[in-house]
Order: sequence, then C-alpha cells, then structure tokens
Amino acid sequence: MDCQRCHKRPATVHLTQVINGEKTETHVCEYCAKEKGYMSDNEENFTLNDLLSGLFNYEQSPSIKGNHSKAFQSNKQLKCPTCGLTYQNFAQIGKFGCGDCYKTFNERLNPIFRRVHSGNTRHDGKVPKREGGNLHLKRQIGEYKSELQRLIEQEEFEEAAKIRDQIRSLDHQLHQGEEDEE
Repeated sequence: MDCQRCHKRPATVHLTQVINGEKTETHVCEYCAKEKGYMSDNEENFTLNDLLSGLFNYEQSPSIKGNHSKAFQSNKQLKCPTCGLTYQNFAQIGKFGCGDCYKTFNERLNPIFRRVHSGNTRHDGKVPKREGGNLHLKRQIGEYKSELQRLIEQEEFEEAAKIRDQIRSLDHQLHQGEEDEE
C-alpha cells in the first residue's frame, strides 16, 4: 500500500481514529508521518513491553516519559504462592507465571483491565452478526430476564411489565427466525 499523502513511498504508519463513532484510517510513509506530526524525529522505538509497563504503572523504559503513578508499589511485595512471581516481575514482563497469578493479583488487575478495555472488566466475546444468528437475541433475552428479576425484587412492577413485553417480543423474533431457517 502506498502512502496516502505523497503516493511515492510505501505506507509504514497506520493510524485508526474513532471520533464520535466515526472511524477513519490513515496510511502514510514515515516521512509524511513526521511531517504531519504523527511521529517526531527524536522518538525512540516503542515496544509492546513499554506499552504493558505503562499500563501497569511500572516505569522500566526511558522511552516512556510523563506522569507515572506509583500506586501499585508497596513495601510488602505481592507474590504468587504457586509460582513465586511477584507483581513487580509481572509488571516488567507482562506475563503471568501460572493460572493462580490471576487470583493473587486480582485486586490490581481490574484497574488495568478497565484502562485496556474501555472501562469493562468482563469479556463477552464477539460474534459476527451474519454468523451469530440468534445468539444475539438469546443474549439480549438473558440480560432482560436478569433485569426483570431485579425489578421484581425491588417491586418496580410497571418497569418489570415493560421488560416482560420486550422479552416476549424478542422471543417472538427468535422463534420466527428459527422457523425461517427451516
């Protein structure tokens, strides 16, 4: 792919911006990227390890500059009882030593997951719409059913009736979709 700006050199810098839900992609060569201010001449290479260290608030590399919180540092080091990995070592390498590390470092992981996943700490996965078929409807029905249960417990019966009607509507769509497939 050629540079979208000069059309002379291959594009080596690929930028994706999402502003107000609108996605734009830019593909430019290194020279045009520096010219447009996407990169500077004195920047060092930024590695994945640098990115992870920044997410874990662990300053390891001189290429990460700026305001670094020491929020996760303490006198007593948190250590996995199974593999012996310390939180500091995890922050440096960005990998766990074993499955028990998730439990050991759990309190410190949620803030990291929130930063990485736009505030979410639960991963539901992604299913393409054309392949997922009724899966999206089934998930929505499940969410509505738990909301309905909560509303009933709080004795908010008018809201519960609205949710019940939405569940019925989705159930109808689900069964209609299954009939169309047969």
